Amino acid sequence: MSVSLENYVKIKGELTKAGALLVAVSKKKSVEDILALYKLGQRDFGENYVQELVEKQPQLPADIRWHFIGHLQRNKVKYIAPICSLIQGVDSLALLDEINKQAIRLNKVIDCLLQVHIAREETKFGFDQAELAAILPSMTDRKNVRVLGLMGMASFTENESVVRSEFQQLKSLALQYATYFTPSEGPVLSMGMSGDYQIALEEGSTLVRIGSLLFGARQ
Repeated sequence: MSVSLENYVKIKGELTKAGALLVAVSKKKSVEDILALYKLGQRDFGENYVQELVEKQPQLPADIRWHFIGHLQRNKVKYIAPICSLIQGVDSLALLDEINKQAIRLNKVIDCLLQVHIAREETKFGFDQAELAAILPSMTDRKNVRVLGLMGMASFTENESVVRSEFQQLKSLALQYATYFTPSEGPVLSMGMSGDYQIALEEGSTLVRIGSLLFGARQ
């Protein structure tokens, strides 16, 4: 087992102080490792791969809140729609429509975050600012989807000023479009991972996604 109790307590304390939620990224990690964190009180876990999530979920406690944080294909939505508490990486209008369709089928409302492309790398997914401005006014047409806020991934760089400016950009967009998001206490802002979560917290993140600091490096 590779779970770091010391890191979990440290990070949990930092996030609690900042009023942010910890999502433990458990992709490629065993049921045993997830249970180890669960026994420490962790309830929010993030998975990147549909098949892996579908296989793990029945083996673990029913009160775990699963976050889907990977790139999601439309034809896979039906598999995770009954399972997920939050789908974080919604990066197209077509995907949003499919989530709404599956939510109607299940007679439920599915919470989502819209992914915004803030990084320099072209390989990352997400809406640009113009697309975000166009899509948000139409959200009320999708009655079975509840958009809580925005998610973004900063550039993979050692330059902290670049990372900070990208997080500032995402927060600015979240505040600019706050009236379109559901939470009355303010939009959910999912930004920050193992390498940059402290900067993200300083810039107003309300949810961080941390894997390797909790579970060790992936093989």
